[in-house]
Amino acid sequence: NRDAGIREAECEKSAMDVKYSTDTKIEDNARMYKLQKANFDQEINTAKAESQLAYELQAAKIRQRIRNEEIQIDIVERRKQIEIETQEINRKDCELNATVKLPAEAESYRVQAIAEGKRTQTVESARAEAERIKKIGSAEAYAIEQVGKAEAERMRMKANVYKMYGDAAIMNIVLESLPKIAAEVAAPLAKTEEIVLIGGNDQTTGDVTRLVGQLPPAINALTGVDLSKVLGKIPGAKA
Repeated sequence: NRDAGIREAECEKSAMDVKYSTDTKIEDNARMYKLQKANFDQEINTAKAESQLAYELQAAKIRQRIRNEEIQIDIVERRKQIEIETQEINRKDCELNATVKLPAEAESYRVQAIAEGKRTQTVESARAEAERIKKIGSAEAYAIEQVGKAEAERMRMKANVYKMYGDAAIMNIVLESLPKIAAEVAAPLAKTEEIVLIGGNDQTTGDVTRLVGQLPPAINALTGVDLSKVLGKIPGAKA
């Protein structure tokens, strides 16, 4: 029985050893599995992270490229808009020039030309008028000078005649002037159709006397000869 007990104990011990060895192997395998699984999970997570990061990086690159394309499109559209606005500004400027500026400049030039023409005409007219007045003044001055010279010459010649011929020449001048004097005296009577004498012969004689009394001043006015002085020098004559 003792041997049986020993063998049974040895069998139990062997079973326990096998069980312990098996449990140890199972635990080692489980631990190895977990370790490998952890490593595998880490590798998977790393790969996932790298993949996600690569995806996000690629997505960011794609988004950036898309944004760059959008910016380029915006730039092109803005350039087109600027060109359109510039063309519109040029069109409006041309329209403004055609409808406002050019007519205003033409009107300003026309008014300026008219004003310049009027100014030139006024200046030329003033010059012509000044020249005309100058010529008239010169002509009048020359005429006055010539008249003065002629009058002086006439007076000089008359004085010479008086000096050379004396009273006889003076009387001759008076006698030659009598027709002119008679014409001057008869001029008022030539316009009279009828003469009526009122008051008798005495009044008529008085009128004739007054008429004759006006002869010396008339002779003096026409000839420059004082008839009273001339008659005073003639013996027996009475002015």
